[in-house]
Amino acid sequence: MKTKKLRLPALLFVAVMMTGMFSFTTGGLQAQSIKPVTVKSAKNFDETISAIKKAVSGGSMMVLSELNQGKILSMTGLTINAHSFFVGNPNVGKEAFSSDPSVGLVIPIRINVYEQNGATYINYFRPSDLFSSFSSPKVKMIAGKLDGKLEMMMKMISM
Repeated sequence: MKTKKLRLPALLFVAVMMTGMFSFTTGGLQAQSIKPVTVKSAKNFDETISAIKKAVSGGSMMVLSELNQGKILSMTGLTINAHSFFVGNPNVGKEAFSSDPSVGLVIPIRINVYEQNGATYINYFRPSDLFSSFSSPKVKMIAGKLDGKLEMMMKMISM
């Protein structure tokens, strides 16, 4: 009975998170043609998880939330190492939300880690791609800075 109670909130959470990948326009719902950045980690899955936590805190950001997708998917019988991080900086968030409160659709930034064929990968969407539909110059400037932070973190982890 407990498993059924956990499935609905988990599925709802995934559905809500996926809505951030779509853009609402006057013509209706349109999928954006944004491609994820994928980086092969030089570390195993658990070491990559630790390295991301260290890199995020070293990059003046913090892990705001984590989602162990592998654990949730194990309820369906799928065995996979998959973990998502939601990272940000409350002060940067304050700037972005002050400029355009709808930016909450794309922040905090999501970083995904997964294992496939014995290798560990990290992927994310560039904030500048996700933030491109916002008209605020401040939001676009923040996105550019976040792009740089994520690129720097990924270089550290992929070496």
